[in-house]
Amino acid sequence: MNLQIALNAAGGLALFLLAMLMMTEGLKVFAGRGLKQLLGRWTSTPVRGVFAGMLVTGVVQSSSAVTVATIGFVNAGLLTLREGLGVIFGTNVGTTMTGWLVSLVGFGLRIEAFALPMLTVGVVLRLMAQSKRRQGLGEALAGFGLFFLGLAMLKDAFGGLAGVYGATLADGVIAGRLTFVLVGFVATVLTQSSSAAIAIILTAAAGGVVAIEPAAAAVIGANLGTTSTAAIAVIKATPGAKRLAIGHIVFNLVTGAIALALLPLVLWLVARVAGWLDVAGSPAAFLALFHTLFNVLGVLIMLPLANRLAGLLERMFRSAEEDLGRAQHLDSTLTALPALAVAALREELLRLRAIVTGIAQGALAGKATAPVALERQADAARQLGAAVANFAASVRAGVMSEDVAEELARAIRTGRYLVEAARLAPQADALRTQAARITDADTRAIVMQAVAAAAGCLVIDEHPVTTSAGDTGATAVLPRFGQAYERAKTAVLAAAVARRLSTDAAEALLDALSATRRLVEQLLKANRALRSPGVAAAAASGHEANSAAAGSDPDGDSAYAPARDG
Repeated sequence: MNLQIALNAAGGLALFLLAMLMMTEGLKVFAGRGLKQLLGRWTSTPVRGVFAGMLVTGVVQSSSAVTVATIGFVNAGLLTLREGLGVIFGTNVGTTMTGWLVSLVGFGLRIEAFALPMLTVGVVLRLMAQSKRRQGLGEALAGFGLFFLGLAMLKDAFGGLAGVYGATLADGVIAGRLTFVLVGFVATVLTQSSSAAIAIILTAAAGGVVAIEPAAAAVIGANLGTTSTAAIAVIKATPGAKRLAIGHIVFNLVTGAIALALLPLVLWLVARVAGWLDVAGSPAAFLALFHTLFNVLGVLIMLPLANRLAGLLERMFRSAEEDLGRAQHLDSTLTALPALAVAALREELLRLRAIVTGIAQGALAGKATAPVALERQADAARQLGAAVANFAASVRAGVMSEDVAEELARAIRTGRYLVEAARLAPQADALRTQAARITDADTRAIVMQAVAAAAGCLVIDEHPVTTSAGDTGATAVLPRFGQAYERAKTAVLAAAVARRLSTDAAEALLDALSATRRLVEQLLKANRALRSPGVAAAAASGHEANSAAAGSDPDGDSAYAPARDG
C-alpha cells in the first residue's frame, strides 16, 4: 500500500515536471521575440522591471527561465544591474501564478473534464500545425493538460498518504519551521522548479498531510530554492551577471527571513485577506495567497533599496576590464567649470588612448590575450569612450566660450576615433592569426609584412620623432604601411585566383586587412589630435589636412588616403 502511494506520487511529480517543461518551452516559442523585447525595452526603471518580470514569468510559467534570460541580458549589457534587479523582484511575484492555478483550477474543478480535451487539442495542434508559433501553442496546451493530470495523481497519492501519516504531520510532531523550510528548499533544488515544489506543498496541505503553518514554512523554503538556478547559471558568467545572482539571493533571503520571523502575523494577515476573498476554506488557495502576499511585501521592502543594493553589488566581483572602463579624471562637479572640464577630458582621453593603443599593439604583435578577453577589453574602452562623450555633453553650455565649446566637440570626436579603434582590435588579432595559417609561403610573408607595418605605425606614433620635414615618425612611416596594405591585398586576391587560397579564406583576410587599416587610421588621428596642447586646434588641423582624403571612420575623414577596398 505504501509502495503504491509512493509510486503514484513519483509518477504524478514526473508528469508535473514534464508538463512544466512543455508549458515553458511552448509558451516561449509562441510568444516569440515579444517576451525578449519586453524584457529588453520595458525595464528602464526598477519599477517597470518589476512589472515586466511579473508579466513574463506569469506567461512562461517559469521564474527560473526568466531569471536565466535576465542574467543573459545583463551579461550582454542590454540591461543594467538596477534594471535587472527590478525584473528579478518581479519574477518572484510572477511565479506565484502557478500556486493559483493549482489551488483554484486544480482543486476547484473536475480535472478530467478539461485536462484530457486540452491535451488532445494540444497534441493535434503540435503535430498538424505548419508554423513554429502554432506548434509552440500546441505544446503549451498539451503541457497544461499534463499539468492538471499530474496534479490529479499527486492529489490521489497525498489523499492516501493522509490516512497513514496525516495526523502526525498535521499535529506538528516533526521538528519545527526550519525543518519544513529545508524540505521546501531541497524539493526546489532537486526538481529545479519552485512551481513543482509549491504544487507538492499545496497538494499535501489540501490532502490533510501537512498543517497550514508548516506548509507555509515549506513554501518559504521553496521560494529560497529558486536561487539555486541563478547561482548555477553564473558560475562562469561575467561579474555583472554574478552581481545579479547575488541580488536575487539577497532578495529571497531577506523576504524569506522576514516572512519566517513574522510567520504568525503574516498568516493572520493572509487569513483576513482570504476571508475577504472567500477562499479561507481552501488550504491550497490560502497557501497560494500566502506565497503571493509575502513576495509582494518583499518587493515593497526591497524596491526602495534597489539602487543602494546595486551600488553595493557593483563593488563586488570587479574585473580588470571594468576598472579600465571606469573614468578616473571625470568629476561631475567640473561640469559647471568648462575650462577645468576640458582639462579633465584631455587627461581621460590620454588614458583612453593609452588603453586602446595597448590593446591594438597586443593584437598586432601576437601578445593579446584570448579572443574573449580581447573583446572584453574592447568593451571596456567603449564604455570609457561613452563616459567621455556623456561628460562632454553634460558641461553647461551657458557659461562657456566658443573656443571651449569647440574643444568639447573635438574631444567627443577624438573619443569616437579611439572607440572605433578599440572595436576593430579583435579583427586585427584575427588578421595576424589568419595570416599565420596561410599555406602559401610568399602570400603569408606579404600579409605578415602588412601586419608588422601596422604595428610599426603604432609603436612609432606612441613615441613620436620629428623628421626634418617637420612630420612625426608615424606620419613618415604611414605611406609604407599603405604600400604594404596594397601589396597584401593584391597578394591575397592573386592567391585566391590561383586557388592557393580558398574563397572564404581570401574574403576573411581582406575583411581583416580592411579593419586593420581602419584601426590604424582611427588611432593615428586620435594621437595627432592629442599631441597638441589644445584638443580642438589639433583635431581641427587634422581634419583640414585630411578633408580631401578617402577614409572609413565614423565621421568620414581619414588619416591617410590609401585606395579603397574593391
